[in-house]
Amino acid sequence: MGEKSTFQWLAHPKPREGQIEMIESCLESLNKGGTHLASAPTGIGKTAAALAAALEFADSASGSKTVVFLTPKQSQHQIVVDTVRKINERLGPQSAHIKLVDLIGRESMCENVDKLTGRCTCEQNISEISNSSRRDDIKKYILQQPRHVGETIEICKTWGICAWSACRSSVKECDILVCDYNHLFIDEVRNASLSSMKLELEDLVLIVDEAHNLPSRVRMGMQRRLFPEMVRNAESEVQEHLDNLVARNSASTTDSLRKRNWALKVCKQFRRILDKQFDEMSSKLLKSDDEEMLVSSNEVLKWIDEAFDKVEDLAKQSTLIKGNDNFIPSNKIRLEELRKLLESNEVELDEEGNNEQFTHLLAHLIDVIVRFGSSTAICLVYSNDFGKKGRIITHLLDAGLVSGPIFDRVAGSILMSGTLNPPNMYADLLGIRKEIRGESIHKSPFEKFKRPIVVATDVTSKMTSRGYENTLKIQKHIQSIVENTPGNVAVFAPSYKILGEIMNDIYLPKKKIETESRDWSKQDISALLVNLNESKDGSRRSIVLGGVFGGRLSEGVDYAGGLLDTVICIGIQNPRPNLLQKAYGSYIKEKFGQANFWRYANSQPAINTILQAMGRPIRAMGDRALIVLLDKRNIERTYSVCYPPDIRMNQVSDSEGSGRFAKRFFAKVHRDVEI
Repeated sequence: MGEKSTFQWLAHPKPREGQIEMIESCLESLNKGGTHLASAPTGIGKTAAALAAALEFADSASGSKTVVFLTPKQSQHQIVVDTVRKINERLGPQSAHIKLVDLIGRESMCENVDKLTGRCTCEQNISEISNSSRRDDIKKYILQQPRHVGETIEICKTWGICAWSACRSSVKECDILVCDYNHLFIDEVRNASLSSMKLELEDLVLIVDEAHNLPSRVRMGMQRRLFPEMVRNAESEVQEHLDNLVARNSASTTDSLRKRNWALKVCKQFRRILDKQFDEMSSKLLKSDDEEMLVSSNEVLKWIDEAFDKVEDLAKQSTLIKGNDNFIPSNKIRLEELRKLLESNEVELDEEGNNEQFTHLLAHLIDVIVRFGSSTAICLVYSNDFGKKGRIITHLLDAGLVSGPIFDRVAGSILMSGTLNPPNMYADLLGIRKEIRGESIHKSPFEKFKRPIVVATDVTSKMTSRGYENTLKIQKHIQSIVENTPGNVAVFAPSYKILGEIMNDIYLPKKKIETESRDWSKQDISALLVNLNESKDGSRRSIVLGGVFGGRLSEGVDYAGGLLDTVICIGIQNPRPNLLQKAYGSYIKEKFGQANFWRYANSQPAINTILQAMGRPIRAMGDRALIVLLDKRNIERTYSVCYPPDIRMNQVSDSEGSGRFAKRFFAKVHRDVEI
């Protein structure tokens, strides 16, 4: 990339309202080697602004820098690819164009992958000589111009080349890598990916899209499970690996045989101990009528120590009787030795080509408990809702312990979202030090009269107020609003249960009801968008769409082209008050103080899911839509402070009022037709 002014990296000739401010704010933080958090609503062109700032910084920084654009969903890659294509068009044929690699998970790029060897079958019918030449040609194809990953996969299938390997080998020569959060924020994936792509953290400029998802994604990525059957399966895998070593009959494996034999004995003892402990925990829950209970990490480590001690006692007895060459590591290193042995264990695939490595899962569990077990940042919950004996799940309560060191090491980073609100909360949760953070909040460019917000003050989803009468009132609001809306309506609720209670028996004449299912595929979503588009122009009945907050329909779908006229948000999606949420709340209170506790742990994440749903219908300047919030708590201070300060809310006291408001709005405000 040659020398360019900042705004020459923009994808369009004329900056949009608020774009210059966002670029300048991001650059100020990047030039200090810091992290910038931008709360930037739809319409400002935040993808183009973030890319312009990152490319300018990378171009002027010392040493070679790679911009890594991270997204939570594959569907968002297309926007980045299209934006970079527009930047290249603006740069013109005389300038060096920006090289981009679009990468997704291997399971989506290779049809068959051997989990044992890590090899795929993409190139099995091509000779090595042909492969080498074709790989070079594919690399040129990928870097010639920005390609969506789907294009790369298709051409690679035609040429008999592995698309995943081709993309990874091209990364070192690219300017922008587009990939998932996991490539940077899941330890095992990051360590494998960066080394294979010859990238160093210190040379990366990160852009994190939809960054409000990152804290929960990091925490979810550190979840580990433990149950007796898992250890039983790990034991079988160690035995299989041991049998394979014996079959090779190699003198060089003597030390390995002793180590594997020791690991096998530890797994056997650990499984027996777990059987007993899980029986006791299950019995306690049955007597107490509770669904779950907390388990300390020290308790799990104690169980493993008992297994170590039992093996050592048996080894001593065996030595006294007839002599034995058991491998017994010292107390200080035996846990790490077990983890390494489990992590390096290899077994054969099953007949269907699948094999979940239970030894690896157990190794990862040990790693998490050792890393975080001595702090209050980890919570272990036992529940008996899985199998005969139940299971333990580890939950990391502090995403910052994982993400903070990454933001410290990279050359600079930009975190952006329409609901990164407030930015300082997300900086705290992600462990971004105050010394390196920059923050900005950008106003929506859309005219407010085109997206009025109405709050119904006679309904709520609060647990103590739920019941037949409240549900009936919610249904009447929906009926009244749908009746006075000319086009499609989306209804979002806190859960599938609440959505079903309201939508299953509602009477909406002349409307087609489409309710989201957990089992919907990408093809189902695509078909839905086609139906919405056809019903928009009057050729079909208009659709009333039902979904849940935080689901694919409320966050992952772009309803461009005026597909929705109204969005109705039922209730507030506060987390379930279970043991995990209580532990998380206590940790937040301990680390960030009483003043931040409720907002960080409960109210702000809940309101942000509503804000995401509210942003679905307005995607372009000509759009207009009505937003209806069916919960009176939205105007109470606890929740109202969680909305952006420029939001104004109208109030109605019954369904007749909401219907009248909808009728007036659609009579006065029409969608602009682009010519």
